[in-house]
Amino acid sequence: MINIKKPIPFVLTSTNHGVMIVNRNDYFMINNESGYGVGHQLLNTSSFDQQEIDFALALIYRRKVNFGEGVVAIDCGANIGVHSVEWARLMTSWGRVIAFEAQEKIFYALAGNIILNNCLNVTAKNSAVGASSGFIEIPEPNYLIPSSYGSFELQKKQNNEYIGQEINYKNTKKIPLVTIDSLSLDRLDFMKIDVEGMEEDVLEGSKDTISKFKPIMIIEIIKSNKDKLLGFLEPMGYFIYPLGINLLAIHKEDPINSSIKIDSNGIRLD
Repeated sequence: MINIKKPIPFVLTSTNHGVMIVNRNDYFMINNESGYGVGHQLLNTSSFDQQEIDFALALIYRRKVNFGEGVVAIDCGANIGVHSVEWARLMTSWGRVIAFEAQEKIFYALAGNIILNNCLNVTAKNSAVGASSGFIEIPEPNYLIPSSYGSFELQKKQNNEYIGQEINYKNTKKIPLVTIDSLSLDRLDFMKIDVEGMEEDVLEGSKDTISKFKPIMIIEIIKSNKDKLLGFLEPMGYFIYPLGINLLAIHKEDPINSSIKIDSNGIRLD
């Protein structure tokens, strides 16, 4: 048998979120001491954005308290599934997660992490989420080159973020593009939208579902037009709270608003 030598980008590691498949090249170094990337955080600190995850878990649990069991949470831009796994573990026996990840190889890690942690209340989909249903052509990063894969933008723009490698947007493959409305859900309680500049598209394709179920949403804003996001959310009756690089959107009819507190230490739930 020929022993073929090849690099090993994806590894199995123990983290604070459970045993997880991680790409050890998932980092972009700003300087010799500072860098970012999901894999970078996990392999150097054992956790990923723990404060944000803990806050999301608290919000999801309050939906159960206020609206009963059967909670549904959607993770748009799930990456390797840290949020999805944590949510699913919390909601064992009383809720479920739908996780979307557009990057095929990252999706494989997401699916593996779901099963490794026995999160059988998660449905994972290798799809992009947007304003219309159909297909979208996207390139694929080289997962052997150190880069922040979670910062990868599916579509070519004038000012795409440099993630650690140049992306060839002329070499693409077709993947499904879905809207949240096309899922025809019976319930939606919580949604995280972290899709590297496509946040407005996701909201547009979720309009009917949002209007019907009034979910709590955490929406990343660093690559989207904040004013356009507010212009969508506020007319639909949402209160908007600052949450770092995100917006926290809670409908005015949701009783959790009375528990939201903002002070010099940030935002919290009482």
